[in-house]
Amino acid sequence: MTLAIVQAFIDRVSVLLGVDDASLKVLFCTLLSFPFSFIFKRLPDENYTLKNLYNVGVSAFYVFGVLGIYHGIMTLSFSAAGCYFITRYVRTPAMPWINFLFLMSHLAYNHLMTQFFSVYDKTKIDMSGAQMVLVLKLTAFGWSVYDGRQPVGELNAYNKSRAIKKHPNILPYIGYVFFYASLLTGPSFDYAAYDRFLHSTLFDDVPEDKRPGKRKRKIPRSGRQALSKTLQGAFCATLLVHAPKYITIQYALSPAFVNEHNFIYRIFYLWILSFTQRLRYYTIWLIAEGACILCGLGYNGYDPVTDSFKWDRVQNIDPFIFETSQNMHTSLEAWNMNTNKWLKNYVYLRVARKGKKPGFKSTLFTFVTSAFWHGTRPGYYITFVLGAILQTVGKIFRRNLRPIFLKADGKTPKSNKIYYDIVCYFVTQLTFGFLAQPFVLLEFPKSIQIWSTCYFYVPIISLIVIFLFNGPYKKQVVGYCKSFQDSEKYKNKLAPEEAEIVNNAVETLLEKESADNIPTLGLPPIDYLQTVDKKEVNQDINDLRQAWTSFRGRRGSIKEDDFEGLKDAYNNFTTEINQILTSRKQEFINTRSTKPTAKKD
Repeated sequence: MTLAIVQAFIDRVSVLLGVDDASLKVLFCTLLSFPFSFIFKRLPDENYTLKNLYNVGVSAFYVFGVLGIYHGIMTLSFSAAGCYFITRYVRTPAMPWINFLFLMSHLAYNHLMTQFFSVYDKTKIDMSGAQMVLVLKLTAFGWSVYDGRQPVGELNAYNKSRAIKKHPNILPYIGYVFFYASLLTGPSFDYAAYDRFLHSTLFDDVPEDKRPGKRKRKIPRSGRQALSKTLQGAFCATLLVHAPKYITIQYALSPAFVNEHNFIYRIFYLWILSFTQRLRYYTIWLIAEGACILCGLGYNGYDPVTDSFKWDRVQNIDPFIFETSQNMHTSLEAWNMNTNKWLKNYVYLRVARKGKKPGFKSTLFTFVTSAFWHGTRPGYYITFVLGAILQTVGKIFRRNLRPIFLKADGKTPKSNKIYYDIVCYFVTQLTFGFLAQPFVLLEFPKSIQIWSTCYFYVPIISLIVIFLFNGPYKKQVVGYCKSFQDSEKYKNKLAPEEAEIVNNAVETLLEKESADNIPTLGLPPIDYLQTVDKKEVNQDINDLRQAWTSFRGRRGSIKEDDFEGLKDAYNNFTTEINQILTSRKQEFINTRSTKPTAKKD
């Protein structure tokens, strides 16, 4: 009865707005999470069983009373049951990998079934998105159980804070799996956060005078912050409804798109088109985050300096950062943030051997995992491969062009840097407009067709740039770029070719040592996939040895038995390397620190 009433309502709204039934149902459930969250935060703080039953009950209402996705809920239940059994009863060190393989295999099976054996029906909800979110949660759950069995001294701070010391009983586990506010679209979060949220220990740092109500409820007020996210989502939803009146992917695939418009118009059209395609994600992620904030799960601590609460624990997207970024890396870090965290902490770092820094193997495995997690359709892989190439191009520009617009200290911008920033903004946004289309179209022929409307300009220019800066003319091209950079920055006693060797070796080492040097969304720069760890290390050592040999060789008066002469020469050499290291390290830090940070509520 309830399902029939809801369906009749959805049908009327669908006709009115021109939005498909399935999307409206998901949005409807997400909006329903707000009144349910309002009730949840007023449940007794100590009644954990009631809270879990409430979470499961609301999700059951969504599934059976609104969505009617009986087969889909069986899919999620199968993954959840398998994970629970594996993590509770498998005691080998390989347990988290067994769990990972089981969950990813089940996801891959459903991806393939959807791709080859299903017919698209706009009235039916595709549960692959919900299963993808569940894979993030349950693979993380497996690693947290594993960490709970390890000596505390072997865990880093991140893993230590999320380790599960005692495997949960079935009810809190089901409450975690089927938490109503993130059931269909995310955001994902660790079991430790859910457990602390359920037991209200997440709010232990809330000052007593800021606890609301006569009973001093532990969860602080969050209506304003939740409303802010919801209004942002509603604004995106409004744009999403009206955008198809003016811009569509069908028009971009039509002959009129090429026949009636020039190249400049077409590349800007794809940019705006990609923005409208992101609106669907902005809408649902922002509103879902708002629901999580309202019930308290989004709480991320109290800041006594600003006397304010942080509500970004489950933040998954920052539209402002994405839409205003000036490079691809910053854009990707602001997109699908929880997937980035998952890839870093439960794939990239886990593949590396204990005590070893992640290298080629971790990068490649992360790349494959991210691509396979998204799906098996060709469009995903076309986007991912070009994304890897574009990250390499970004590194080339940052290394060779950006210093032209900085003063000799490597951090103070010149007056003309504003023009560089403007160009970078348009290049980045136009590139994403081109890059995103296969990710949306998914089919190989259509992906190639829409790229052909702009003459494949992004991959062609990218390959030309890589050839110029890494091919046989590298020395001349790099030298030409450096001729426009402040000369003081490059003054040293090393010969130019020696300085270049040291500079490149130092930059490689700095990038390897960076704790944040992970492939964003699994997209590593393409040049990072060219050599394995051992070869990279050997090359770094050989480069420095080559520079020393050349440095010493140009001082022919120093003989093998001239200890003092060798000592002085070596001291000069290491001093200059340290100067280069200090300069490049400061530049590296400044580059990272100037990236915009996510806004806090």
